[in-house]
Amino acid sequence: MLKESKGRTILFFAVLIVSVVVLSSISVDIWGDAPETLPSDRELIFLDSMTIKEFGEANQLSNAVLKEVFGLTSPEGLQGSLSGTDIPAETLSAEVNKALVLEAENASKNWKKIAIKFVLWIVYLGVAFFLLKKRKITPVMRTGLLLGAVALFGVILGADPSPMGTVKDAVVLFGHTKVIFPPRLIAFSIMLIGGILVANKFICAWGCQFGTLQDLIFRLNRDSGDRRGILPQVKVPFSVSNSIRIVFFALMTLSAFLWATDLIDPIDPFKIFKPLVLGIGTGLFIAALLVASLFVYRPWCHFFCPFGLAGWLVEKISVYRIHVDYKTCIACDACSKACPSTVMEAILKRNRTIPDCFSCGTCMGVCPTQSISFKAGKRQIPPAGKFKD
Repeated sequence: MLKESKGRTILFFAVLIVSVVVLSSISVDIWGDAPETLPSDRELIFLDSMTIKEFGEANQLSNAVLKEVFGLTSPEGLQGSLSGTDIPAETLSAEVNKALVLEAENASKNWKKIAIKFVLWIVYLGVAFFLLKKRKITPVMRTGLLLGAVALFGVILGADPSPMGTVKDAVVLFGHTKVIFPPRLIAFSIMLIGGILVANKFICAWGCQFGTLQDLIFRLNRDSGDRRGILPQVKVPFSVSNSIRIVFFALMTLSAFLWATDLIDPIDPFKIFKPLVLGIGTGLFIAALLVASLFVYRPWCHFFCPFGLAGWLVEKISVYRIHVDYKTCIACDACSKACPSTVMEAILKRNRTIPDCFSCGTCMGVCPTQSISFKAGKRQIPPAGKFKD
C-alpha cells in the first residue's frame, strides 16, 4: 500500500506538470500576449529649426510620446517651434527615453486580461477568506482551491501579472532606466495591502499562480489527513531560508542598479505558464524547483521570492491571522507537527522569529480542541510552563 501511494504521488505529479505546460501553451497562443522588451536609448536628431511635429517624425516618435514630453494640450501644439520649448537637449533626450519606456511597458500589457485577473483575485480570495474563517477548509477542499488557483490564475490567465513581478520588474526597470511604471506600483500596493496586510499572506497563499502550484505539489505528497508526507518531507530552518532570500534580494537589486541586469529572468519560475519562451537552463531550474516542492514547502517562496520577503515583513502587522487560544490548547503539538513549515511551532510557542505563514489552515484542521482560529487581533502569549521541552 505504501509503494502504491508513492507511485500515485509520482504519477499525479507528472500528470499535473504536463497538463500545466500543455494547457498554458494553448492559453498563451489564444491570448496572443506581446513580448516585454525595453527600448534602447536613442541618439536623437535635434535641430532648433524643427517644429515639434518634425522632431517627432525625424525620431519616429508617436504623438502620445510628444504629448507626454512637451506637455501638449492640443494638436496645434505640434506646430510649435522646438527651440521655443527651452528644453535643453540632454533633458529632452532623457524625457523622450523615459516616455518611450513607459509607452513600451504600456503596449506590452493586456489590460483587459489584467482587469479580469484582479477582479477574479478579489472574488477568489474572498471565498478562501470566508472558508478559512469559518473552519470550512478540509484537505480535499484545500487541494481543490489550490488546483483552481493554478488553473485560473496561471494556466488560463497567464504568468503576468504576478505578485513577484510587481517587485522584481519594478526594481529591474528602475535600475535599468530610472523609470517607475505607475500601474505596477498600484498593483504592488493593492496586493500588499489587500493580500497581506488585511489577511495574512493571502495573495501568496491562494492567488499566486506559482505559489499555489508549489503548494499543490507539496499536498500531492501528503496522506489523506494532510498531516505528513508519503515521501519524506523536510522543514528547512527559517534562519537558513530567510538568510538566503535576503541575500538573493540584495544581489537582484545590485545587479539591476549596477549592471542593468535582471537576475531572476533566466530562472523565472513563472515562465512555466508561458512555456514557449522557456530555455534549457530556465526549464531545468523550474523542474528542480517543482521536484523540490514535493519535499520542501514552497521552496521558491521561502528561498528566493522578493514579494515573499516584502510580504513576510508586512504580515507582522496583518489584521487577520492565525491565533491560538491557550485556555483550551492541550499542548499536544498536533498543529506544529502537521504544519508544512516551521511557522506553527513559532506561532504556538512564541519562542523564535515567526516565519512566513501562508494561512493554509492545516493547523486548524488537525487541532483536536479547535483552539486555533483565523481572526483579527493581537496574538496571545502562551502561559509560562505551557510547553515543556
